[in-house]
Amino acid sequence: MPRILIVDDESSIGTLYREEFEDEGYEVKTASSGEEALAALDSFKPDVVTLDIKMPGMDGIEVLRTIKEHHRKLPVILCTAYDEYKADFGSWACDAYVVKSSDLAELKQAVQRALKGSQA
Repeated sequence: MPRILIVDDESSIGTLYREEFEDEGYEVKTASSGEEALAALDSFKPDVVTLDIKMPGMDGIEVLRTIKEHHRKLPVILCTAYDEYKADFGSWACDAYVVKSSDLAELKQAVQRALKGSQA
């Protein structure tokens, strides 16, 4: 069963994503901050991470950088309400960039592609 770590400071988003991905057969852990996400990496050992950008404390770009420094092959999908971060050099290390939507099809496809890519 693939493991996904969902990082979002909005609890309603985390709950929605957790329920959707659990329904699809994923083992899911949620984190509401960058610090919490980094602490969960070694104990939960996710196969993929979805990561919000705008969060209090460590923002998603900082978390992405830290994840890639220590877990280079771990796929990270930035999932944010803000399209303009695509041009931010710091976001280029992500494996996919998804703009939040009530339709989770794009996010689910990005997760599937990331998992297939990490197995190659």
